[in-house]
Formats: sequence, C-alpha cells, structure tokens
Amino acid sequence: MTAVAARPRAAMSEQALAELKALLGDRLSTAAAVREQHGKDESYHAVEAPDAVAFALSTEEVSAVVKVCARHKLPVVPFGTGTSLEGGVGALAGGVCIDVSGMKEVLRVSTDDLDVTVQAGVTRKQLNEHLRDTGLFFPIDPGADASLGGMSATRASGTNAVRYGTMRENVLGLTVVLADGRIIRTGGRARKSAAGYDLTRLFVGSEGTLGVITEVTLRLYGIPEAISSAVCAFTDIRGAVDTVIQTIQAGIPVARIELLDEVQMGAVNRYSKLSYAEAPTLFFEFHGTSAGVQEQAEMVSALAAENGGMDFQWATRAEERNALWTARHNAYYAALALRPGSRGWPTDVCVPISRLADCIIETKRDLAQSTLLAPLVGHVGDGNFHLVYVIDPDRPEEMAEAKRLNDRMVDRALAMGGTCTGEHGVGYGKIEFLAKEAGNAYAVMGELKRAFDPDNLMNPGKVVRL
Repeated sequence: MTAVAARPRAAMSEQALAELKALLGDRLSTAAAVREQHGKDESYHAVEAPDAVAFALSTEEVSAVVKVCARHKLPVVPFGTGTSLEGGVGALAGGVCIDVSGMKEVLRVSTDDLDVTVQAGVTRKQLNEHLRDTGLFFPIDPGADASLGGMSATRASGTNAVRYGTMRENVLGLTVVLADGRIIRTGGRARKSAAGYDLTRLFVGSEGTLGVITEVTLRLYGIPEAISSAVCAFTDIRGAVDTVIQTIQAGIPVARIELLDEVQMGAVNRYSKLSYAEAPTLFFEFHGTSAGVQEQAEMVSALAAENGGMDFQWATRAEERNALWTARHNAYYAALALRPGSRGWPTDVCVPISRLADCIIETKRDLAQSTLLAPLVGHVGDGNFHLVYVIDPDRPEEMAEAKRLNDRMVDRALAMGGTCTGEHGVGYGKIEFLAKEAGNAYAVMGELKRAFDPDNLMNPGKVVRL
C-alpha cells in the first residue's frame, strides 16, 4: 500500500546536512541501507525512507538536531526499535529520522518508591535484566523487545495489561523535546498530583507527532512470590471467551489471559515445536502468594469447565513458563510461517468485555467466508484481540480483501462501543478510523497538533492528518 504524502517531500539542503554532520559526525548516516531500515516497521506498509538518520546519545543531542530541522523546515521522525505495526516510523515527507536506540542508560532506580527513570532507548528486557537483583520488575510486555520511549509514544500494553495496566497507567513522567528544540519535563515521581494539565498523558500515545520522548519515569512492581501458568483448550471459541468474561466479572486478579484460535494454535505448534490441541485455547498466568495463586487457579478452572474447557495443562517452573510465553510472543512469526514468503497485515481492536464474544464470533464468521488466512490472538482479559492477514502485498486482490475484512472488523468494534486500536496505535494505517471514532474531537486533536507543531514537522502524516 502506498503512503499518502503528509506534506511535499523536499530534498535536504547541503547546509542542513553540513550542520547535522557538525553535530554528530559519523553518527549521521545518509547510506541507502540505513535509511531504508529506518523507514519500515514490522508491518506490510511500504518503506518510506528518511533523507538522513541521526543516532543521538542524549536529550541535548536530540534537542540540537531538532533545532537544525526546525530552522530548515525538515520533518523529524523518532525511531526506537522499529517494532511498530501501523506505519508509525515511515518518513512520509522525508526529513531526519532520530534514532534513540543508543540512549541506553538506566538513570535512576528507587526500590523504596518503586520507580525508575531511563533513557528512551532502554528496552523492556534490558530494564528487567538491570532490575533482576532488586526484587522488582516492569510488567508491560508487548511481545517485542521494544524501547521504552517507543512504548510510551504508542501507549503500548501487552499480555500483562489485564492486571498491571498499560503504559498509560505506568508512565509517571517524561522528558520531551518539542518541535522547536525546547526540552520540557512532564509529570513527576509523586503517585498523585492535581497540578495543572496532564501533559504526560498527552504525550503518551502521541506517536512522535507532538515531540520526541527522550527519558521516561516508570512505575515498578515487586516480583510475585508465586507464578503459575496454564493452558486450556475449549470445544468452541464462545466457551473460551465466556470464561474470560466471567473471570473478569468475578474479580479474579489473573495476570494474563490470552486467546489463540485454532488456526493460530496450529501455527504455534509447528513454529515452536509444541503439541497442544489445535482448538480455541486460553493461556493463563496467575501472580501472588502460593495460596492466592492456588485459589485463583481453582476458581478459573471451575469457570472453564462450565464453558467447555478441557483439562488445564500447568507450567509452574520458570523454564516451562518461559517456553509457553515465548511461543505466544512468536505467534506473529508463526502465522507468517504458515505461508512462506508472505507478509503480515497485523491489526487489532478493543471492545467492552461484555461485547467481546460477539465481536470475535462475527469476525470469525467473516473469515470463514473469505479466502484469506488470518489467525486470531487476543489480550482478551481487557477486550483486545488481534488478527494478522497473511498476504502477498504484490497481489492487489489480496490487499483489497484484507482491507475489506479489516474495515468490517473495525466498524463492528466501533458500533459496539470499542476502539479502532487497543494496542497497535494509529500511525497512518488507521487515521481514517480514528477520525470516525473520535468525531468532533478529531478536529480538536488537529488543533493540539498545530499548537505544539505549527510547521507540521513532527512525524507528519501520523495520527492526525493536517
């Protein structure tokens, strides 16, 4: 799919290039391979390469680069690890990509206050490795080893969100470079505040369209005394989803509930060399004291049995749990392996938990009537599920069918009081859906964008189209 230009693409001037070179030296690249790598995320969206890539190492360097770009009216596209799924890193109007992956410092850890401040390029796995001996961990787990700056910018969540929330609930404060190069700090380490506008929440989920996030202060949690995981197959998908709904409504504090349909389970078995039933399946994880985990497991097991669930298969040892959740996190690649040489069109929606079964079953009915292969997975504990259309982007009829199915799924979710994306973000792939979902508020988003970025230089063409 070809991107719609966010603004006219103008070649970078020799003067701008010279100023950036003077700032960064060899850490500014105009090599074609580097530019192409930074113009692509994990999705089907075409490469939209920037004119140059700036590898920054500090907030001050990011600020200096942005100031050069502001003087020369060059677009700025932030880049963490490139694991986004809706075209969020494509340089639709060229300009400079600011890669923060070298900003890897854990700046401060407070075990007493359960918080940490990191540079934006620190990844979630790096942070948890750093915290390993403190008895604390950071729970937000989108699957990919994404940068914490990128996770903040896209308001990421993941498998643990049902218990620990998303980045929205876990970001306490930010350092951000604005479109004119000013550095601001939002929020703070206090657990509550009634002081002024909540700028932190404004930047969390803004996808680089209002500024470049360079530092993040996050909540931490104590590592649970006991952790147990389980797998349970069901005779049909409604039984699986009804178990989820009843678990949430009963207030059982499960840490993770993941749904994989029969197609995805077959793919996971082959890709990760497992032998689970190829049926609609729930992956559970329980956190707490030994007694609490046992009580949670017994309650959920009883609910599952009432809804057609088969015997629970338990994974209590760390290596068993890791194998189980690694297989879940590799579901995207397992889906692509069903059709070698294919590309993925990943998409997601989120609906109120009471409408989850209806939304999934109607979506599955559409898929049954289509020729496309599209495994389904979901963070169903919070009403969020995903499809990946396994397609050949060079076949227009497949692209058209994927678009038709995706449009129907998103419209269905919106009609049920849901959202066009629970996790992937908007990028430029879901701008039209956001406009439909937000209604008159979409124009207000545009006004905010103009206030923060009057020249439309910050990741133009994403989230709101001016």
